[in-house]
Amino acid sequence: MELLRDVITSPIGDILIVSDGQHLCALDYADYEQRMLKLLKARYGDFHFTDTTDPGGFSSRVKAYLAGDFSSFDNISVSTGGTVFQQEVWTALRTIPVGTVLTYGGLANQLNRPNASRAVGLANSLNPVAIVLPCHRVIGANASLTGYAGGLERKHWLLEHEGFKPAKASSEFVGKLF
Repeated sequence: MELLRDVITSPIGDILIVSDGQHLCALDYADYEQRMLKLLKARYGDFHFTDTTDPGGFSSRVKAYLAGDFSSFDNISVSTGGTVFQQEVWTALRTIPVGTVLTYGGLANQLNRPNASRAVGLANSLNPVAIVLPCHRVIGANASLTGYAGGLERKHWLLEHEGFKPAKASSEFVGKLF
């Protein structure tokens, strides 16, 4: 299978963007490429990359987000694979508004699975489309920044980029703190 790949430079490191020609199927950081390759191999088996510029316009949309256009990911078409539960979690991530956070427990409650906060955390760690499916907006019960596969420095940067001040988080949605 052919997958289209682009690499863009960003303030938080080089970002890898992978498309199947119609959907965004992976977005990860260059220093986490091995993790991305493992997830893609589990989904697609044998595949090869064709390097291209801005496949499906996805690179442009990521650049727009990084420039402050937080609506650039609205309705972006993603193909994530994953289990039914993982897909539920990843879909729910899109309901967390820009500039706000939700705890893992809060997201589990939102999914009507109040005892599934650890499972939510595991699903987040396997999110194949970072930033677009904003797992960086999910935080620990004590308001700590935990569990971001791209590194906590990036999670912090993304939240601040969106106008959220991580030190002021609570256990449920937290309003914009501009």
